[in-house]
Amino acid sequence: MKYLLLISVSVSIFFLSCTGPAKQDLSEEWVQLFNKKDLTGWDIKITKHELNDNFNNTFRVEDSILKVDYSGYTKFDGEFGHLYYKEPFSYYKIRIEYRFTGKQLEGGPGYAYLNSGVMLHSQGAATLGRDQSFPVSFEMQFLASDTARKRTTGNLCTPGTYVSMNGKPVFDHCINSSSPNYPADQWITAEAVVYGDSVIHHIIESDTVLTYNKPQIGGGFINTTQPWINFGFGADSLNWIQKENTVVSSGYIALQAESHPLEFRKVELLNLEGCMDKKALNYKSYFVKTDNSKCRY
Repeated sequence: MKYLLLISVSVSIFFLSCTGPAKQDLSEEWVQLFNKKDLTGWDIKITKHELNDNFNNTFRVEDSILKVDYSGYTKFDGEFGHLYYKEPFSYYKIRIEYRFTGKQLEGGPGYAYLNSGVMLHSQGAATLGRDQSFPVSFEMQFLASDTARKRTTGNLCTPGTYVSMNGKPVFDHCINSSSPNYPADQWITAEAVVYGDSVIHHIIESDTVLTYNKPQIGGGFINTTQPWINFGFGADSLNWIQKENTVVSSGYIALQAESHPLEFRKVELLNLEGCMDKKALNYKSYFVKTDNSKCRY
């Protein structure tokens, strides 16, 4: 009887040790920000128009493609548009597949030819002034090339902001990447890896083409002698001047519309902030920022 009891206890311990705690899922959980059906989860802000006034149906979804479309316009008159995802992020990867199509709308500025981008760490859509052209943000700029113009893509532009590179602040409004040149009609995969207020990487077709540090409020748009309004920026310059040199650690993601039509077939995000307790059911090995309030056991 004693031996049978020992065997039973041993078998129970064996099975408990084999099953252990619930198996953790370490696979990457990319979230599809664009659902391929409609603009659910996004806010629209177009210059000269109120929040969520999709003027002339600029942003639309057709055949599972998110389009910046100007077929409803006769001429561009400063209606710079941005499509903002509803939720801000701090530590994340954003992956986008885009291509340019068609011709630039008449009246669009020369610099906006085959030009768009995604705004990182952006101010929220609801905080923009009615006539504000661009949000305070860090733009991963998308450019295409043609026979006359050869340009890199995945560049950085800084409306109301600046960054550091190689340990020094850089106040240039736009900084070129090291990417190859790509034609307008080619689908391009662009990715940004954002680590809060420390490091941001721009990646084009799996190659890192630009890296910068310490994203901050300021730069050429913020000073008392040349306030933003002089650049047609339209932001509340006095409010932002008070925030000069403030480090930016989080913000919204916004897709840009600058007068040249383009398409997005994928917009997905991998959150790098979450539960880092290995005992939790939702622990992920790829998290880099701890938020154990999200842990599940």
